[in-house]
Amino acid sequence: MRRRSPSARTFTATIDYETLAEFRYQMRRFLRVRELAARAAGVAPQQYLVLLQIRGVAARQPVTISVLAERLQIHHHSAVQLVDRLSRQGLVERRRDGRDRRSVVVELRPRGEALLRKLAEYSIAELKTEGPALASSLRRLVMMRAGGHANSRKASGLAPDYRG
Repeated sequence: MRRRSPSARTFTATIDYETLAEFRYQMRRFLRVRELAARAAGVAPQQYLVLLQIRGVAARQPVTISVLAERLQIHHHSAVQLVDRLSRQGLVERRRDGRDRRSVVVELRPRGEALLRKLAEYSIAELKTEGPALASSLRRLVMMRAGGHANSRKASGLAPDYRG
């Protein structure tokens, strides 16, 4: 194991709180508008996210409760409750996986597909107007330079320092 020489400088990054706060603000504004649109359409914001994940993931893999829980970063039982509510509304249905009868797959019903399409179109339109401000603040965060700002994994402390 190599020891760090006493002369090796430790890089301390200055955090640009103003840019980070602006990014979080822009992101939160966009998400809040999406939440309001979902509620206006008759579903909870997380239910909209379930519909979106089902449609977005189904082409690559069967959409199970476990997949939804991972994609939404929630507990398995929370995903079950969301799917239960969507099922009662006639937006999704469960069926046994044709390859593994132990597994239950969640699919969109035509009514769920129509609702998702309406919300997704609104999201895309919103991104066209509000997206530039969100992208701009994200770009400023990603492009910050050393000399006061961390722009690399090493400078941000995410990668080990292999110097001396």
